[in-house]
Amino acid sequence: MTFIASTPPAIGSSPRDMARAGGLHPIGLFVLLGGAFLPIADFFIVNVALPTIGTTLHAPPAALELVVAVYGVAYAALLVLGGRLGDRFGRHRLFGIGLVGFILASLACGIAPTIELLIVARLVQGATAALLVPQVLAICHATLDGARRARALALYGATSGIAAVIGQLAGGLLVSANIAGSAWRPIFLVNVPLGIALAVAARAVIPASRSARPTGIDIIGTLLFAATLTALLVPLAEGHALGWPLWCWAMLAAAIVLAVSTVIVEARAERRGEVPLLPPSLLRLKSMSRGLAMITPYSIGFGAFMFVFALTVQNGLHAGPFESGLAILPMAVMFLVGSALSPALIGRFGRGALAMGGIAQAIGLAALIAVVTWRWPHVALSDFAVPLVLVGAGQSMLFSGLFRAVLADVPAHHAGVGGGVLITLQQAGLALGVATLGTIYLTLEPAGIATAFAITVGVQLAIIVALVACVRLLPPFTQATASAPVVEG
Repeated sequence: MTFIASTPPAIGSSPRDMARAGGLHPIGLFVLLGGAFLPIADFFIVNVALPTIGTTLHAPPAALELVVAVYGVAYAALLVLGGRLGDRFGRHRLFGIGLVGFILASLACGIAPTIELLIVARLVQGATAALLVPQVLAICHATLDGARRARALALYGATSGIAAVIGQLAGGLLVSANIAGSAWRPIFLVNVPLGIALAVAARAVIPASRSARPTGIDIIGTLLFAATLTALLVPLAEGHALGWPLWCWAMLAAAIVLAVSTVIVEARAERRGEVPLLPPSLLRLKSMSRGLAMITPYSIGFGAFMFVFALTVQNGLHAGPFESGLAILPMAVMFLVGSALSPALIGRFGRGALAMGGIAQAIGLAALIAVVTWRWPHVALSDFAVPLVLVGAGQSMLFSGLFRAVLADVPAHHAGVGGGVLITLQQAGLALGVATLGTIYLTLEPAGIATAFAITVGVQLAIIVALVACVRLLPPFTQATASAPVVEG
C-alpha cells in the first residue's frame, strides 16, 4: 500500500504538534495501542464471567457460547472491510468512529436485561472493534519507519498478549468484586470511561492519514463471508441444546452453499482486476495456503481451550472468577516471554523452533489432561502451573512462526491484504473453536467435567501433534522472514 504521510518532526516536539505535522509521538502510539487493547481484552474477559452471566440472566449454555462466538465472528468478518474503510476515508476518522461505537456497544452489553439483548450487543461490539483495530497498525505503518516502526510492531504484539492476560484477570476481579450488586456487568461498563479517555486523547495526538491508492471495498464478498460464518456458527452453538431441529441442518447446508458462492464471487472479482476480501491468487501461494491450513485449526483449538478451561475451573473446581483468571496466569506470562524471544529463535533454528514449540505445547496439554483425569476432583489450581508454563511457551513459538510463515511469499504491495486475510481467518477460528469444541464440552459436561475436559483438550492436543508433523511443509525461514511484520488493512 502507498500511504500519505508527511515527514514527522523531531521526537522532542509535543504530541499535538507531531500529530498536526503527520507524525506519531510515543504518547500517540500508546493511545493507539490502548485502542487495540480494549477489543482484544474483550474477547477473553467474558470467559471467566460466563457462569455468573448464565446464573443472573438464566441463560442456557448454548447462549453463553454465542456471547463469546458472535463477537469473534463479527470481528473476523468485518476486519478487512474496516481496514479498507480507513484507507479510503481516513484512519484517524475510522479509529474515532470505531472507538465511539465500541464504547456505546459496551454500555449496551453492560445494561443488557436479557441474554438475547446481550448477544446482539456483543455482535455490535465485535463489528465496531473491526472498525477500530485495523487502524492501529495502518497508522503505525503510515507514520513510522525503521527502528521506530519495528518497536511499534513489537509493542503491538506484546499488547495482544497483555490484553489476554489482563482480560482474564480483570474479568475475574470485577466479577468477584460484585460492585453494588452488579455481578458481571462491570466487565463491559469499564470500557466506557477507558474508551472516553482514549477518544479524547486520540483527537489530539493521533495524526490523520489515508492511502493514496485505497483498495476497493468488497461489499458482496464481505456479506457472503459473514453469512457463511453465521450459517455455520449458529447451528453448531445451538443445535445440541435444541435437539437439532430441521432449521439447524438447513443452516449447515446453507453454509456450504454460501462458502462455494464466496469462492466463486471472489474469483470473478479478482479476474475483473479488483482486490476481493479473500483474494484467490494470494490463497494459492504455497506459504499462504499451507500456513492458513495450519493456523486456522490452531486458532480453533486455542479459542476452545480458553473457553473450556475457564468453565472447568469454575464449574468443576468451584473456584471464583478471580481465581479462574489467576489460574491462567502462568500460561499468559510464558506467552509474553516467548513472544519476545521467538524472532531470534526462529531466525536461528527456522522450522525447528516451531516444531520445538509445538512439542512443548503438546507435552503441556497432555500434562493438563493427566492432572485433571487422575486427580479429579482433588485438583489444586497450583497443579496447573507447570503444564500451563509449557503450553504458553510452546504457543508463543508456534503462533509467532505460523504468522510469519503465512506471509513469507506475499508480495510487498499486497502485504496489507495478506495480513487482513490472516487475521480474519485467525479470528474466525477463535469463534468457531468456541462453537465446535465448546459445544462438545458442554454436551459431555453432564456426564463428567473431567471427561469433558480431557476429550476437548485432547482434540486440541491432536491438532498440535498434526501441526508439528506438518511444520516441514512450511517454506524455510530466513532472517527476514523471522522478523517480518504482520500487517492488517
